[in-house]
Amino acid sequence: MKAVVFTLGCKVNECESDSLISGLTDRGYEVFDKLVKADLYIVNTCAVTAEAEKKSRQTASRIQKLNPNAQIIFTGCAVQKNPAQFEQKSSAKVITGTFSKNKILELLDKEGTYIFPEERVFEELLPPKTLRTRAYVKVEDGCNNFCTYCIIPHLRGRVRSRNPQSVIDELKKLNPLEAVVNGINLSAYNYEGKTLTDLMLSLKEVDCRIRLGSLEVGVVDDAFLTALKSLKNFAPHFHLSLQSGSNAVLKSMNRHYTREEFIEKVNLIRSYFPSAGITTDIIVGFPTESEEDFADTLSLVEVVNFSDIHPFIFSPRQGTPAYKMKDLPFEVKKARLDRLIEKKSLLKNAFALSQVGVERDVIIEEYKDGYTVGYTENYLRVYIPKKISDKALLKVVVKQPFKDGAMAAII
Repeated sequence: MKAVVFTLGCKVNECESDSLISGLTDRGYEVFDKLVKADLYIVNTCAVTAEAEKKSRQTASRIQKLNPNAQIIFTGCAVQKNPAQFEQKSSAKVITGTFSKNKILELLDKEGTYIFPEERVFEELLPPKTLRTRAYVKVEDGCNNFCTYCIIPHLRGRVRSRNPQSVIDELKKLNPLEAVVNGINLSAYNYEGKTLTDLMLSLKEVDCRIRLGSLEVGVVDDAFLTALKSLKNFAPHFHLSLQSGSNAVLKSMNRHYTREEFIEKVNLIRSYFPSAGITTDIIVGFPTESEEDFADTLSLVEVVNFSDIHPFIFSPRQGTPAYKMKDLPFEVKKARLDRLIEKKSLLKNAFALSQVGVERDVIIEEYKDGYTVGYTENYLRVYIPKKISDKALLKVVVKQPFKDGAMAAII
């Protein structure tokens, strides 16, 4: 029997999917994480934007082209938001939301819709089995921030955090080349008074490379950065959610920092990790964003000198305060997105240039179009012009900007 666990959206979804892959493997399935012909599909959906929700729905059609008789289990945020949109799919076998994902495998012999109540404590899942080089380790779920544009707190519930010992045990069992520690709101991690800083300190004896998922700038302070310095093999890459460089827009988004505070935290990071890659998310065209506000975003981008940006157009999500605000014309949002993408391209190239001649550690992830591809510790995508079969950590020297990263040579 073949099964596919197909994931849309965030790294937390990837963690949960890896647990499902593990459970299906234990049940004798041959499991894939790409859309190939199979008997059973579990689709882990996303609802962070309208486009993500649309792609989640459209996955059913893609699957039916591969196997018209396939049975599909839909789970995740898009289901939690609106189960009916998946119940209408003729191939749907089971519909379930974001909570109690550890019960999904118990539903393999059932049919129908199962929307479980909100979790109050962290839900431990089966030890994951990843089909990638990196292992995603989930340590937190839920969010209490309620940014005015974001539907996720309504779908994922309140913050729940994982026992640090459980995290350590999982890392020791997985023993990956790299582990990405993440959560829906990773910065809010708090297990019985132990913060994210305490969690990092507890990982000091872990041998694999440790990378962090998306962070809020409020978590960045001297104690936190000192804890990261103490790790055996920390990957100095900080994905700091910005969303806007305008103080007025940040306030209307219910983001609890200013542009000045954001810049201050970036400077603090670079005082500890001078070669750090600093990446971010930016929403373009929030309803209250004026041309002057967008200019503030562009100016902050230049001041911070991000190594990469994930820019996306504001997407109204029903059930959020921003949904009731007057949306900007699509043409305005698209024009601003294009300008930000142009800036992103320049910054990525500048970051690659800054690494030329520098020795870096690269974890190999794939062989594609004649190049072995992987990421450095500071998250520069590198291309090596030869085939390397083993998933390994290699020492390379960066040669020149290339594609969306840089060409490198093995030392």
